[in-house]
Amino acid sequence: MSASPEILAQLTPAMRLLVQRMAQAPYPPMHTLTPQQAKLAYAKSVGVLDVPKPELARVQDLGIPARDGAALHARLYAPTEAQGLPVLLFTHGGGFTIGSVDSHDIFCRVLSSLSGAAVLSLDYRLAPEWRFPTAVFDTWDALGWLAGEGGRALGLDTSRLAVGGDSAGGTLAAVAALHARDQGIPLALQLLIYPGTTDHQDTPSHARYADGPVLDKALIDWFFAQYIDEADRSDWRFAPLKSADVDGVAPAWVGLAECDPLVDEGVLYADKLRAAGVPVELEIYRGVTHGFITMGRAIAEARQLHHDAAQALRKAFS
Repeated sequence: MSASPEILAQLTPAMRLLVQRMAQAPYPPMHTLTPQQAKLAYAKSVGVLDVPKPELARVQDLGIPARDGAALHARLYAPTEAQGLPVLLFTHGGGFTIGSVDSHDIFCRVLSSLSGAAVLSLDYRLAPEWRFPTAVFDTWDALGWLAGEGGRALGLDTSRLAVGGDSAGGTLAAVAALHARDQGIPLALQLLIYPGTTDHQDTPSHARYADGPVLDKALIDWFFAQYIDEADRSDWRFAPLKSADVDGVAPAWVGLAECDPLVDEGVLYADKLRAAGVPVELEIYRGVTHGFITMGRAIAEARQLHHDAAQALRKAFS
C-alpha cells in the first residue's frame, strides 16, 4: 500500500499525511490475513478518523426476513420520532467481505441528521461464508420489505424511498435500483459513493492506483476471490456496467474519490445512466482516496461529501 511520490503529490496535504502515517503503521496488509482476521482488524479500526457521533432521536435495531428464512440485522436511524419520514436503504462497503452496520454507524447517523430522513442500514451477509449472489438477494429482500409492510410498520413514508451505499455497498445499491425498476418499486434516488461497477478491474485508474494508496490491486483481488467465482463476474448483479438496459432507473447522485482505482468505473456508470436519459449528479472529490467518507475528523472532503449527499437526499425527497 506504498504509493509513489507522483501519486502522493496528487493528494491533499491532509490526505497525504494520513496515507504516510498509515504506511508506517505496524500492521500486516489486509490481503495477507484470513477473512476472519480481516473482519476483526477492520472492526477495530473503525471510528478512529470519523467525525463525532451525532445523537439521534431514534436508533432501532431490527430483523428483516430474507428469502431463505434468515433474519438480517439492520439498524434504523431517524432524527425525530415523527411518523412519515422518507427513508434511505443503505448498504455498507467492505469488498463484500468486511464491514457492518457498526462500521458505518457514524456515517449513517450523520446522513440522517443532515438530511432529515430516516436511514435503514443493512447487515447483508458477507463472504466468504456467503458468496455471490447472497448479498444481492439480501439487499433486494430488504428493499422489498422496506417498500412494503416493513416500512409501513416502522411508520415510514414508503412512497419516498431511496437506496445508497459506498464501494461494494454502492454496487449493491446500483443493482437494487435496477431491481426496483423491474419490480415497479418507485425510488427517489440512488446514492452511489465510489461504487464498483465493472466485471474486471481494467480501467486506467486501476492501473494508475494499482499500488494504492488505501485500496490497491492486491486487496481488490483478495476481496473478489472471497466473494465471487470468475465465471460469474460478467453477471450484471456484480457489475452493473454490464447491464443491458438502465433506462428508467432512479435518478443518481454519484460521489467519487479522485485518487481511487474505482474512479473511472464510477464515471463510466454515470455516463451510462446519462446516455439512457437518467438524471445524474456527479461529484469527484479531488486529492482524496477510496474510503475517505469515514475520515471526516481529518479530511475536510469527507465532511463536504456528508453535506452534499444529505442535500441530494433532501432534494430528491422534497
